[in-house]
Amino acid sequence: MNRKTLVLAAAMGLLAPVLAACGDTGGGSSSGDAIVVGTTDRFTASKDDPAPLDPASAYDVGTWNILRQTVQTLMVQPRGEGDPVPEAAESCGFTDAGNERYSCTLRDGLKFANGDKVTAADVKYSIDRALSLEAESGVFALLSGIDTVETQGDREVIFHLKTADATFPYKLSTPVAGIVNPDDYEKGKLRDGFEVDGSGPYTLDATVEGDELVRATFTRNPSYKGSLKVNNDKVEIVSFEGADAMGDALEKGDIDLMTRSMSPEQIRELAGNAEDDVDLVEMPGLEIRYLAFNTAAESVEDKAVRKAMAQIINRSELVSKVYGSQAEPLYSLVPASVTGHSNSFFNTYGDPSTAKASALLQEAGVSTPVKVTLHYTTDHYGPATKSEFEQLQKQFNDSGLFDVDIEGTPWSTFRPAGQKGEYDVYGMGWFPDFPDADNFLAPFLDADNFLGSPYANSKIRKDLIPQSRRQADRLSASGSLTNIQDIVADDVPVLPLWQGKQYVAARDDVTGTAYALNSSATLQLWELGRGVSD
Repeated sequence: MNRKTLVLAAAMGLLAPVLAACGDTGGGSSSGDAIVVGTTDRFTASKDDPAPLDPASAYDVGTWNILRQTVQTLMVQPRGEGDPVPEAAESCGFTDAGNERYSCTLRDGLKFANGDKVTAADVKYSIDRALSLEAESGVFALLSGIDTVETQGDREVIFHLKTADATFPYKLSTPVAGIVNPDDYEKGKLRDGFEVDGSGPYTLDATVEGDELVRATFTRNPSYKGSLKVNNDKVEIVSFEGADAMGDALEKGDIDLMTRSMSPEQIRELAGNAEDDVDLVEMPGLEIRYLAFNTAAESVEDKAVRKAMAQIINRSELVSKVYGSQAEPLYSLVPASVTGHSNSFFNTYGDPSTAKASALLQEAGVSTPVKVTLHYTTDHYGPATKSEFEQLQKQFNDSGLFDVDIEGTPWSTFRPAGQKGEYDVYGMGWFPDFPDADNFLAPFLDADNFLGSPYANSKIRKDLIPQSRRQADRLSASGSLTNIQDIVADDVPVLPLWQGKQYVAARDDVTGTAYALNSSATLQLWELGRGVSD
């Protein structure tokens, strides 16, 4: 079997897989040895984050991919994308015309993996717990639209919302809304370490070295009752220090599949080499990268400085030199393929222009060159991040208007430092919680935002976000969403850079790879199986 690239088509920006070759039939045997998946995600318990896998605190794509296998949610993103469908619930829906009362009925006979019954009271406990803990990650903000949670009997849960929110079913599909057992998760305290218990398709056995989870073994949960079809008995996720080590393990057969983050060089080699029994699967994704500003910091407090940076940056050059065909320039926080997207930054700034940037700074009375340090994480978004920031540094410094340094830091230090306002400008990525334009705007701009940003625009928070959420037809929300994006382009609290594609590389006998990731980078281990090579 030759190594080949399978390209999965996109429809309206969401994943619509085309099954192009063996290894992508979605079937496969549920027996045999564990399917081993490689990742460069690092899972660390630290002083700043001692509870990396508590659903009430975890808020990055790596930890969520652990939780989605083990902790069940009322709703789930369906195979092949679309609106969320019931998972732990038998049925869910709004029960009023104003989209402020949402009711779910649990499946009959739900159990946690230890055999305890799952009840409506457990759902209420889990939601109330996440809201009351207010973890520093800010993940609780996804549920902050809830006013009260009511139960009726053992199976019915009713959510009373503060205001209308058409995106609420999506939010119930995220791990922060995961159902936990009160016996395992204290109400007033996060659960430290790497133990996870739930009612999802798998149980977790964590192999820990020092303060780091190095191997996560998922074993099929015999008590699981939900909408997911589990195609295997056991899957392991192994964490590697870098993309090269992960690639070597795949080549040797030590792992069966690798996901994020492969290097651009690896992807190009896998796509062009026709010698080995490995398939490279390319699929659309909604990952974005951007610069975040501490708008209260002296170096970038003046809006003119941020606007000048937006005027200088050359996204096309950045993408072509670092990522090639694996990414596309992005001119808004909302990816181009998502309903409600507007090219607001291009509409505001047009092509890169040092002359226009200089005029912005001169008009504001800003002395040049402006000294700024760009911070990036060395071990979270892939090995090309350093090269990306070297290119950004060159673009800014070549203008003569900026004197830019760059500084890389491990994620375990980088993330809390950014939240605490210790960086003036820093690079971040975003894998959406769910594929709606609201989730590319509210997490950065609303109260209790993901970045801990001091930027607060009252029109966005009080008028435009609520307006957009009242529209069940998301196309009808485009006016409010465009207005938000235009304000962001003018104020520049964040500066979007690019959106990327997703890749999975797997050995030929692994099936289900077309659905191994959805557009939000959710790892769906239950889809994987083993089959017969062509």
